[in-house]
Amino acid sequence: MAILPTSSIRTRDDLARIEAEMTLAERLPERSVHDVFVGSAATWPERAALTMLMTGAPDEQPRRVSYRELLGLVRRAANLFATLAGPRPGVAYLLPSLVETHAVLWGAETAGYAVPINFLLQPEHVAALLRASGARILVALGPHPALDIWQKTLALRAQMPELVVLRIAPPGVPLEPGVLDFHAALMAQPDDRLVFDTPGRDDDIAAYFHTGGTTGAPRLVAHTHRSQLTAALGGAMLGDFRATDTLTATLPLFHVGGTIFCGLSAFMAGVSLLVMSPSGLRNPAMVQGFWRLAGRYEATLVGAVPTSIGAVLDVPPAAGDLATVRAGFTGAASLPAAVGERFREVTDRGLFEVYGMTEASGLIAIDAVAGAGGAGSVGWPLPYTRVEVRRLEAGGTLGPACAAGEIGVIAIRGPHVSPGYRDPSHDAGVLALGLLNSGDLGYTDDDGRIHIAGRAKDLIIRSGHNIDPLMIENAMAEHPAVALAAAVGMPDAYAGELPVCYVALRPGATASVDDLRDHAQRTIAERPAWPKEIHVVDTIPLTSVGKIYKPALRCDAAARLVTRVVREQLGHADARIDVVEGGRRGLRVDVTLPPASDATIAEVRQALAAYLFEAEVRAG
Repeated sequence: MAILPTSSIRTRDDLARIEAEMTLAERLPERSVHDVFVGSAATWPERAALTMLMTGAPDEQPRRVSYRELLGLVRRAANLFATLAGPRPGVAYLLPSLVETHAVLWGAETAGYAVPINFLLQPEHVAALLRASGARILVALGPHPALDIWQKTLALRAQMPELVVLRIAPPGVPLEPGVLDFHAALMAQPDDRLVFDTPGRDDDIAAYFHTGGTTGAPRLVAHTHRSQLTAALGGAMLGDFRATDTLTATLPLFHVGGTIFCGLSAFMAGVSLLVMSPSGLRNPAMVQGFWRLAGRYEATLVGAVPTSIGAVLDVPPAAGDLATVRAGFTGAASLPAAVGERFREVTDRGLFEVYGMTEASGLIAIDAVAGAGGAGSVGWPLPYTRVEVRRLEAGGTLGPACAAGEIGVIAIRGPHVSPGYRDPSHDAGVLALGLLNSGDLGYTDDDGRIHIAGRAKDLIIRSGHNIDPLMIENAMAEHPAVALAAAVGMPDAYAGELPVCYVALRPGATASVDDLRDHAQRTIAERPAWPKEIHVVDTIPLTSVGKIYKPALRCDAAARLVTRVVREQLGHADARIDVVEGGRRGLRVDVTLPPASDATIAEVRQALAAYLFEAEVRAG
């Protein structure tokens, strides 16, 4: 099994020493995801791999699954899928976070390839992903009082009768004709061996993860066994994972961070995952009980996306809740400095950032959890990978490497980089000859740590969820009164960004904001992408070649927000507000107050500290 370092990575020299000690092949003898579970079951057979909470109630008796039992479930699932659909089947799933979801995911990767799908997507979008992936099996959650997964599944089954559908539901719920009961089918398979001869390994495709936010044209990123294993090893090493750790598992298992860093990395190191309900921190009970549950189940590593971290910090921990906690982590979206500082104030522990992309098997760099922490940094690249900040040349090509402190585009090489998209036409400008153009702007400091400075691409990241503005724009353009629409991200203290849309109407046409909002909600496939605000404007700024000039709109959206905060909420009606593109975080806000006291200036600075932009406040 993987040979993890005997000492933690605290410095850049530690990282270099560990790479020099042995090659990746020597350190990572596993050739398949299945090998990870075999090794963990042999080393820690009775240790809890999963502790599944459903409600978080004080008297709850959680379901615990040992590493030995988890290996058995993975084998049963792999055998089931191979029996149902033959060699190398594609297995899609629409599932919340359950023990069974782990069985489905890793069993699918063992027998063929997994296709994790966000169960919040609309049926049309799910159908497009299923068709593009070539999946022959769909595993879905049965009837549920709060989730409409099964209703979507029935609609999909009507459209795609060739799908083999397995349902996960409590005993006694009647089955529809032609639907298979997952539990019954699973238990009919042996758990001590694989019944087929060709489990996935090495450069075989292990999974296709959809990315690009909520675009109508699905983009499916290929993961191989080797790419996932390399990323998982790096996550375990820089995450300082230990076999004595219990890690709060709050990310969904259709999210690459939930499957690799909070999944495979943990399993590789013998970590116990505390699964905090099927819906994670979307469950208000888990937010309210987060620290209590961390204390009760002796969590040592706690984490979530930045918005969720902010929410749990609003519920102060009680005495003893932090007794075993040694560090926090966050990722999937940029961390506002104010949230990191508040985490330190509340817990007296560090909050370490994780940076990844689906195209890099989920992980690129981590602020080393055993280290001192790099303020505002996402840390060093994973072991055995290389990350460079490259200059952006005319035409969008990547040029030479930047000097320390110079902002450029982050580019990644290594065995964790995807071999490409299922549709090769999507590779252009992103993946070429093993080089991944992240589309993210960043810079390195003198110690080699990576800092994120914004995005070259226009994705809107809301609470770690990628939203493609083109999908919003195309939907809004269907309105008969709309001539042009442009969607950008507006800074938000909770979500990082919220989508807003600027609309120019056709000559002589009229449409109210309420009418446009209703249209958006009818035509945009996913609720998180519904514009938070819609602004009807006379013209939308264009470049000299007729492209929408989004930097101007991002600045306008930020200026509208800051105006509300400073002039309306804080009452500084005479404040002058200027927003320009640039700075270390993509936007720079300058607030000039009339002659004001130091306390007033500090008040405004504090109010703006929660947002992902640089802010300068001064008296004029």
